Amino acid sequence: MHPATPPTTDAPVGRAHRTPLPRRRLLRGLLAVTVAAPLMFGAAACGDDDGGGAADPNAPVKLSIFWWGGDARAKLTEDALALYTKKHPNVTFEKTWQANQGYFDKLATLTAGGNPPDLFQIDDNYLAEYAARNTTLDLTSYQKSGKLDTSKFPESLWQYGVVDGKLAGLAAGENTQGLVYNKTLLTKHNLPEPTTGMSWEEHIAWAEQVTAKTKVPGTQDPSADYKAFWVWLRQQGKDLYKGKELGFTAEDVTKWFDLWKGARDRKATPTADVIHEGNSSDITKQLVVTGKSATSWVWANQMPDLKKNTKDELGVIAYPGDPSAQWARASMYWSVFRGSKNKDVAVDVINFLNNDQEAVKLLGTDRGLPSNQDLRRVVSDDTTDPAMKQSIAVEAELTQKFGKSPQVPIKGHSKVRSELIKAAENAQYGRATTAEAATQFIEACKSAIA
Repeated sequence: MHPATPPTTDAPVGRAHRTPLPRRRLLRGLLAVTVAAPLMFGAAACGDDDGGGAADPNAPVKLSIFWWGGDARAKLTEDALALYTKKHPNVTFEKTWQANQGYFDKLATLTAGGNPPDLFQIDDNYLAEYAARNTTLDLTSYQKSGKLDTSKFPESLWQYGVVDGKLAGLAAGENTQGLVYNKTLLTKHNLPEPTTGMSWEEHIAWAEQVTAKTKVPGTQDPSADYKAFWVWLRQQGKDLYKGKELGFTAEDVTKWFDLWKGARDRKATPTADVIHEGNSSDITKQLVVTGKSATSWVWANQMPDLKKNTKDELGVIAYPGDPSAQWARASMYWSVFRGSKNKDVAVDVINFLNNDQEAVKLLGTDRGLPSNQDLRRVVSDDTTDPAMKQSIAVEAELTQKFGKSPQVPIKGHSKVRSELIKAAENAQYGRATTAEAATQFIEACKSAIA
């Protein structure tokens, strides 16, 4: 399920927005500034974080709302918003949505042009940047008053929306890292299934055994996968970021690259060309479903999309090592524009989408597992998709083991992710030693986050 997935590949891709912005309004935003300087002017348009609700609770309110996704997500979201209007007849919505590609360019342009939506979808690639510009409303006071109820959320899930002490966004759904493996292949060859809690070395030894017996590489090499690197770092007492800086050193990266060079040398992974295919392909073509590897490193909620592309039975567990290094990750967030004239109503809509049973059942698992754990069980009971049931089951198990959430990624995170792929592939292809590739990566990261 994010998919890479990032932003992520968690979101489905669909046609352009269903309810287009007024042409004059869009042109005004486009002419205001270039996309390259998205948020500098957004803060100037913002009011403070106090008040903002209509004085008359029955006065007509029209909220603008913007999200990315495909046709299916649009239908689910529109149905949930229609339900809100049914229960609050004075509130209507100006709905805009589009495919993932280009979404953040559009959001940046609208924000910089002084025409941001009241309520918008965002992910962890950009939340910290928008919060740093004072574009997002601090939701903390609403949470403390109970108007934004997070009492049924895993603690690390809502905490993953905190930036510099302010709750900048609330998780629209939960996700976590998942190691998906081919159960059919293992059963056919009488091989054991991997288990949560295996060490990294045990996982590689298991994968080496799978390769030897099945002639299918036991595991995709995840040295280019920021999700796997991040979990591994947390198990070493480090993190991806520390404040405004990197949370790791070139020595850490070298150790990570060395781990997987050893795995490649032992033929526990595919060759560099096939690894590259897994690094660059979308979720529907991951190596575990194309038959080129017995495992793939994905988000747990991507199981249904993976299963659609293979006849084999799949299983999913946590990444190797201590599972407390994983956390309840927000698959995406809902944020409110700080300058919204109807911020109280916008916050109430977020609360409704997360905590109203009818709304949560309508939305299902499209944006990840429901954040409200009580309602997650209700959705799980209604789910008929076996792959989704597996995803829900493994996240329910891991919820008991999750550690504290890391800080939300800082500005430049998308570039850091792409530079990791470049550096890891330099090592995979032998274009650089692991130490050289690690040094190159650190230097590129420093430029990305500067």
